[in-house]
Amino acid sequence: MKIISKTLITVIALAAASVAFAEGEAADPQVKAREDLMKSIAGNTKVLADLAGGKVAFDADAASQAKEALVVDSGKIAEAFKDPATDPVSEAKPEIWTSWDDFVAKAGALNAAAMAIDVSSAETIGAGMGAIGGACKDCHTSYRAMN
Repeated sequence: MKIISKTLITVIALAAASVAFAEGEAADPQVKAREDLMKSIAGNTKVLADLAGGKVAFDADAASQAKEALVVDSGKIAEAFKDPATDPVSEAKPEIWTSWDDFVAKAGALNAAAMAIDVSSAETIGAGMGAIGGACKDCHTSYRAMN
């Protein structure tokens, strides 16, 4: 249980960091859309983490909906970032576009982890959260500027 707890703390911290954004709002609509996508991913990751960690009572419907949204949204990452767009508040590093294949692979790893997670119980969600948190961290470490 301690391993799951440490994993959940990491995932929740990553989710919280993902929803925090730089001062001001993006003026570029493409950047704003990417921010909204990432906030949705973070929010659904938090739902799963809260269910797995017992922060909220297990709810099979909520777990299933969060998983489905995470699968759909993580599958949109490459499309959302395909065209370089800049904005002073964007946290996207330019390395996304200079290392495109790696970026797409990292986005694909999140999508695969989301598809693989078993949401039939809090315990099975907890077992799969490490892969989700790891995929988020791997991509953010390489491609997200921490403002």
